Amino acid sequence: MDGEGALRRWIAGIGRRLGPNATMWALLAVGAALTLGFSWAGGEVYESVVQKDELAALDQPVLAWAVSTRTPALDAAVTALTNVGGGVIAPIVAAVAMVLLAVWMRHWRPLVLVPAAALGSLSATVFGKELTARARPPHELAVPPYEYSASFPSGHTLNATVIAGIVVYLVCLRVRSAWTRTAVICLGAVYALAIGLSRVFLGHHWLTDVVAAWFLGCAWLTVVIIAHQVFHLVRRSRAERAAAGAAPDGGGRVPPSSSL
Repeated sequence: MDGEGALRRWIAGIGRRLGPNATMWALLAVGAALTLGFSWAGGEVYESVVQKDELAALDQPVLAWAVSTRTPALDAAVTALTNVGGGVIAPIVAAVAMVLLAVWMRHWRPLVLVPAAALGSLSATVFGKELTARARPPHELAVPPYEYSASFPSGHTLNATVIAGIVVYLVCLRVRSAWTRTAVICLGAVYALAIGLSRVFLGHHWLTDVVAAWFLGCAWLTVVIIAHQVFHLVRRSRAERAAAGAAPDGGGRVPPSSSL
């Protein structure tokens, strides 16, 4: 595949050693371990909130520091940044990125993976807020406009982490340069971090809301990426078996894959 990413080449190398079935199960095991790890970390943050232990105890001091550093100009700049990850602009940004990636890659892969990632992120946000019903920081410590939904987890942060992550993944599948991949990964990470920290700075979320959202976002992103890699591996394996069956001498060429 033209522009195949480092991850896919690594998987292909493992596939040559282990075979397609063993590689698929290995990928699933790695994906499950990563997902459980991120989910566990998010759960630990939730337990910290419920029990008000050391991690949750950072919420008040961090918010107090944020309040002490605010200025009208800085408040306006950070508000503009956080709005990019909000419920109005974020879907537009995701849709534009999806279309541009599909045109650039000349493939419909982004039209499937970006909505799937976004839908899972939105579901996790809604479920998490209903589960905890945590109150947001007091309005007197927040920068208007105020928000009234439950605080945990931060939806802006979770969605920004997932959307930035899936865009970075798709770009890395397409480009060859290691420097370009590194720059894209760093840019995506900075964006997710900036959106999360903006929520704390403006007093719209507690620090633990944001930390949990980062972990949960990484967990769901891992699920989506591993699912895509397994799908590609299974599809490729089936094409190889079909080609081998069509050629008695085993020398038939594998037809181009139309997988995700």
